[in-house]
Amino acid sequence: MRFLLSAAFVLCWSSGFIGAKLGAGSAPAATLLMWRFLPLAAVLLLVSATAARASWRHLTARDLARQAAVGALSQSGYLFTVYSAIQLGVSSGTTALIDGTQPLVAGALAGPLLRQYVSRRQWLGLCLGLVGVVLVTCADASAGADVSRWAYLVPFLGMSSLVAATFLEGRSRTRVAPSVSMTVHCATSAVLFTALAAGTGTLRPPAAPSFWVAVCWLVTLSTFGGYGLYWLILRRFGVTEVNTLMFLMAPVTALWGAAMFGEPFGPQTAAGLAVGLAAVVLVRRGAGPSAAGPAGNRPPRARGRTSGDPLVRPRAGDRRLRGVGRPGR
Repeated sequence: MRFLLSAAFVLCWSSGFIGAKLGAGSAPAATLLMWRFLPLAAVLLLVSATAARASWRHLTARDLARQAAVGALSQSGYLFTVYSAIQLGVSSGTTALIDGTQPLVAGALAGPLLRQYVSRRQWLGLCLGLVGVVLVTCADASAGADVSRWAYLVPFLGMSSLVAATFLEGRSRTRVAPSVSMTVHCATSAVLFTALAAGTGTLRPPAAPSFWVAVCWLVTLSTFGGYGLYWLILRRFGVTEVNTLMFLMAPVTALWGAAMFGEPFGPQTAAGLAVGLAAVVLVRRGAGPSAAGPAGNRPPRARGRTSGDPLVRPRAGDRRLRGVGRPGR
């Protein structure tokens, strides 16, 4: 059962990048994301007003404003750059790999921002992970001759938005139920993407069946499947299990994109992915026993994957980084 749940989670989470590729040719990113989040936000708000009302009672306006800001960074900013990069021609596998460096970057910034430290072995892993990203990006750039070089910076902007959401959420002291944070994040994204689509004159969805296939794919597989399985695995097996599975997204997405869309997957891409996985192993081994203890398996206060668990070890008395905001895919 554990293997089946893990495999389903990896496939559903990776499907977000494939779904973005499916819809890339049928509509602009703002249109696709608006129609993804509008019905989803409506359903979640209806559930919140009926079955989940108790989860909202202790929250203040400041708590909801913080969750809206986290959602704007971890969903709106992150997903818009991911979709835009794929529409610009960056392969889904490369985008997924750049996205996968988020826990490594968060760990590197935890020292100066939250007074937490990274061991020497983990720093070596961070550098090795960067080498893996460079290898895959260069391979993708050389294979995609029609893709502008600046397009490969777009996924890094999304990853930076995700890291910012990580630390904004990590500094919160209020425990927010997953149903509440998901509702606020999705409602925020629905408002922002509707405003963006209205501003660019792209509110009307295209008649192409591929557009609605992509929307159904993203809502069903990526959001409900990926996000739902995330929380199920988190509560059954702990944060470390989820973090390990997260680093399988890049190779799975690269293979999936190559098989489904004919995206490049040569020896250099395979070598870069292998280097990235080796970096993950090195980082996890450098985390020490403190990462694997009971505190490491404590569920985060809000939705998202937690890079603080295996990568960063807090100094004595510092508990500010417990969770990492992560978009509901």
